[in-house]
Amino acid sequence: MRRLRVLLLVVAGALVLSSCTLVTPNAAPVHIAKSKVGLQLLNPTIPGTNGARVRFITQPVYIVDATGQLAPSSRIVPKPPALATVIEQLLLGPSTIESSVGDTSALPQSLVLVSATIHHRVGYLNFATSLNSLSRADQLLAVGQLVFTAFDAGATKGIVIKVAGVIEPLLTPSGQRLTRVTESDFESLLNS
Repeated sequence: MRRLRVLLLVVAGALVLSSCTLVTPNAAPVHIAKSKVGLQLLNPTIPGTNGARVRFITQPVYIVDATGQLAPSSRIVPKPPALATVIEQLLLGPSTIESSVGDTSALPQSLVLVSATIHHRVGYLNFATSLNSLSRADQLLAVGQLVFTAFDAGATKGIVIKVAGVIEPLLTPSGQRLTRVTESDFESLLNS
């Protein structure tokens, strides 16, 4: 009985304290003069650097839409877009809004990108695990997502996927397994 009283008192005290704030709300925003903003926060360059700037652009990544086909979706990445940055955005999956309309990703949430580079317009994606554990349909969609996303990031001659540094043959919609796949191999998966 005593424990119950102590617990009730703690809960009541927590409720009372949670209704209090240390900062009083202001009904109207207060204008702060630019001269009063310190730490160079309003400069067009990054503070503490020799004029370095970061600019952002929207870059398409391909997700699986509600019809089960691939469709582009925009992500914000630093300019110029690096293949690794764009693939990392793809691996995050659809946004909350995209998920609410039925968009998904065939890429496993546990997929880890080790490296992503472009050499002679061919994208080389190195993952920690293989995509071969996915079902045939998911493999096709997952590789298609990677191919189209990499194509728009500059890998215009296709992609090569490595698992722990070893090149992995990739399944195509035609049933072939190729070590380098291009967007033309996966055009049948696009939502047109």
